Amino acid sequence: MNRDDLRELLVQIDLYVEGLFAPPDPVLEAALRRSREAGLPEINVPRNEGKLLQLLAEIAGARRVLEIGTLGGYSTIHLARALPEGGSLISLELDERYAGVARENVREAGLEDMVEVRVGDAKASLARMVEESEGPFDLVFIDADKGGYPEYLEWALRLSRPGSLILADNAIRGGSVLDPEDESARATLDFNEQIARDTRLSALVLPLIREDIDGIAIARVLGP
Repeated sequence: MNRDDLRELLVQIDLYVEGLFAPPDPVLEAALRRSREAGLPEINVPRNEGKLLQLLAEIAGARRVLEIGTLGGYSTIHLARALPEGGSLISLELDERYAGVARENVREAGLEDMVEVRVGDAKASLARMVEESEGPFDLVFIDADKGGYPEYLEWALRLSRPGSLILADNAIRGGSVLDPEDESARATLDFNEQIARDTRLSALVLPLIREDIDGIAIARVLGP
């Protein structure tokens, strides 16, 4: 099988899984449309990964979720849908305009009572959350600037408890972590190596099929 045939097969497998487990959802499609119309970059998690995030949050029995990187709120909606009555989600976003779109999307999804989008530098926000003892969270999802991933991991650990899940998007980056040539790929490689060797975590990077190969890092907190 040549490279083009393999790529086409991967796309077809992705579409097959998507069709079975993540069919089109009017609320989510509207959220993507509003994000596009507002000029947000089209870097949302794909439908299959959104469903995986929701499923992992449900399996974990998460009641409190922290998201680092909101964009238009697409992944936020998936995670919030997994929450039980009385659950809550805090999402951190640097850009006020992105946050405004995300809030509208969350509101249209009927989830505004359990979701709070905070605007500002994520590292400063996380430091303040630690200082004000806002943890622990049952699940932390990291999907922000890749150069910050190693530091975000440390803040996530300080805001977690034994049994919490820490998830991170873009952990394979089309294979660039195998031979990193830019800052984002090097930081992602550092992050992957951190979760692999940190004795506080039991972790794995799960490859995901997209137009290219990417992956999601999944780590369970074992203890302090």
